[in-house]
Amino acid sequence: MPNKRLILLGLNALARAHELDYFVDGHRGAGMVAAYLLCENNRLDDRACERIEEITDINWISTPLCAPFPDTPAQPDRIGEIGEALAEGGEILRQVGHNAIFAMIAIKAFRMMPEAATPERIEGVCSMIRSFTPWRDIEPAQDVDPPPFKDTAAAAEFVLREASDAVDRFIGFGQGFAGHMLTFGQALVELAAMGDVDWAESCRCAFRKYVTLTRIGPEADGKRFQDHAVSDLRPNTAAYWKARGDTAVGIGHAFKYPYSYYELLRLADNAALAEAWDRKAYHVF
Repeated sequence: MPNKRLILLGLNALARAHELDYFVDGHRGAGMVAAYLLCENNRLDDRACERIEEITDINWISTPLCAPFPDTPAQPDRIGEIGEALAEGGEILRQVGHNAIFAMIAIKAFRMMPEAATPERIEGVCSMIRSFTPWRDIEPAQDVDPPPFKDTAAAAEFVLREASDAVDRFIGFGQGFAGHMLTFGQALVELAAMGDVDWAESCRCAFRKYVTLTRIGPEADGKRFQDHAVSDLRPNTAAYWKARGDTAVGIGHAFKYPYSYYELLRLADNAALAEAWDRKAYHVF
């Protein structure tokens, strides 16, 4: 079983990120929470959980980012302020949708650990969410029309299909667009599934903009990246994590991409789509 301290340490990082580097350190905080959820929700075996915890220990947990917050009384009734901060700017596409990605992760984590919902942490997360700036905020294409996010299976399938198409479209150009299709889309589907439909739908326009950009594809003279080698290893196994180097976590995508991927597969519940995705998943992981 994963250690719930990853949730608390991730919340500490999310709440402190605005004081350091809201973008990079927000990734790290979200990555720790996603690491816990990846282990817990997919029932990863002890070897996988221990290796994931070891990697987070090596890279983040001993840093000032994860330092404790004051032991003040929790106010879990204020968790909704995070959703309100998200909705303030939800229609604008802000830095690849990370305002929505991190807001969902924080809301979910606080609800799992309400005793951590202290004013300092809540206010810190809200400050981080408000820090994200507009990014390639184009008009969305009219034919980009995701299902209502509360229609869980259909919305999850939409995200998975868009991400799958993005994998093919961006071969040779890196898989950041596909990976963030998974994380941005899953954040909105998950918010709606948690009952926060209005907050999810407040980001519909921004998500449509991201889908529009992703469908356009890479520029012909865009920066090239070496594709991942073909591999049968997947991040729901201990062997995958053993094969990763101790510091090969980047800023957190190593945990966030697979967490979102497996959640979407579970929600879509489409065996054929899952099989098709598995054949190309090595590109993202």
